[in-house]
Amino acid sequence: MCGMSQQHPVRSTPSRPARPDASMSLLTNVMEYSLDEGYAEAAARRSAQGRSGTPRALRARLWLAAGLVLTALVVTVGAAQARYEAPTEARERQGLIDRIEKGGQDADDLQRSVDDLRGEVAAMQREALRKHGGDRSELVALLAGAVPVEGPGIELVVDDAEDTGAGEGGGPRQSTGFADTGRVRDRDLQRVVNGLWESGAEAISVNGQRLTALSAIRAAGDAILVDNKPLVPPYTLLAVGDGERLSAAFQNSGDGRYLDALQDNYDIRTGISVKDRVRLPAAPGLTVRTAEPVKTGENSTS
Repeated sequence: MCGMSQQHPVRSTPSRPARPDASMSLLTNVMEYSLDEGYAEAAARRSAQGRSGTPRALRARLWLAAGLVLTALVVTVGAAQARYEAPTEARERQGLIDRIEKGGQDADDLQRSVDDLRGEVAAMQREALRKHGGDRSELVALLAGAVPVEGPGIELVVDDAEDTGAGEGGGPRQSTGFADTGRVRDRDLQRVVNGLWESGAEAISVNGQRLTALSAIRAAGDAILVDNKPLVPPYTLLAVGDGERLSAAFQNSGDGRYLDALQDNYDIRTGISVKDRVRLPAAPGLTVRTAEPVKTGENSTS
């Protein structure tokens, strides 16, 4: 038997049938993948970030909650502290008010005691003047300012100028060293008071302050002190005496003309009027001094 080459049968592999739309690959790709690759990648990134950001958002919410809790705690503690401190402040304030009121009452009591003592001293002084003054005891008490006095007299008002700026000209104050202003000075008031005494006044008061032979008129800055009591303008002087005669004598005196010069040069306002009756209080305090007559012959030489 002659050899014959044995051939294996050829196996046919079934092939995939071709798609009918194989020639339309671009349209097919568009229809099957409608989302562009760039957009798909962006969507995938956002999805990944969303999944990974979930813990971050949770942490933010936790921090926010913690902040709210802390704020509520601070507010609560502050309110509690305010409620605790409010009664303490109220008690301290009430205690301060009570101390002020008590101090005012004590001052009023002391002032009443001072007034009572002054009254007793004045009564003792009047009694001493009555005993030792003889027939002139009332005159001595009047001149000493120990008793109130009432009678006819004059009222003299001296007030600062409306404009207290610098005056013009030399004027009567040129040699006094004062600034040329329209303000009444202590020396002005001294001259007016001395002029009233010289013109025949029996008793004088300035703004209700009774003057005596020991009264002092001084200055403290721009204020005028009468027996250490500060006075404010206008200065009202009441003088007991024969009104018409006292007014004329004062206006014709050198001190009256000095007052007119103040009015002309510095616009200081003045006014004088005769009164049928004026009343002057007693001096608030008196300094009692005694004197003994000098005996003749003790110091003489032979």
